[in-house]
Amino acid sequence: MNAALLVAAGKGVRMGTDKLWLEIAGRPVIAHTWQRFNDAQCIGEIILVVRDGMQKNFAELAAKFHLQKPFRIVVGGAERQDSVWNGLEALSPKTEIVAIQDAARPCTPESLIAATIDAARVSGAAVAARAVTDTIKESGDGKTVSRTLDRSKLWSVQTPQTFRVEVIRRAIAAARQKNLVFTDDTAACELISQPVQLVPSASPNPKVTVPGDLPVIEMLLRTP
Repeated sequence: MNAALLVAAGKGVRMGTDKLWLEIAGRPVIAHTWQRFNDAQCIGEIILVVRDGMQKNFAELAAKFHLQKPFRIVVGGAERQDSVWNGLEALSPKTEIVAIQDAARPCTPESLIAATIDAARVSGAAVAARAVTDTIKESGDGKTVSRTLDRSKLWSVQTPQTFRVEVIRRAIAAARQKNLVFTDDTAACELISQPVQLVPSASPNPKVTVPGDLPVIEMLLRTP
């Protein structure tokens, strides 16, 4: 079975408010993200990792928007990595592949979810990503340019980041053992030398991070 793990325990520091509950295109951001995975035929169950005290809010959201795919709500940890670990611990024993998704990324198409699942089944780990097209500069002091990076080798990673369950458990366990904290799940795979397959994201798949993201995402959500 394939499962989705929606990481929804953050505080939205850069947004200045709880961005998951901002209403956009007629419903909260998190409801859009949840709906994507609720409707995805390649997903059998959903684990939502939330802040303690928010469990009732998420249960009420499911009822309001008729999100009927089997789901479980678990409490997150101090860091994103801890939240992912708690979510992994809540997976059904039958789960073979898990797609880990930023709850603030509400436009992910089902085709991309399915593509990362297929890739992870073969390689063990996969990530939605886009090739970098801008010229990228490195700055040592944050004020002046140190050098220009070769963009032909650069990719901007998104979610879902999808894994065979035993692979991501082993990767995060290794990070925890070394007291390392990663904000990106595939970085933990790098720690154990686990190859991660890049899955090109052809359609826009933005994340709500700052207020300026909202108009673009609303336009995408309202486009049939």
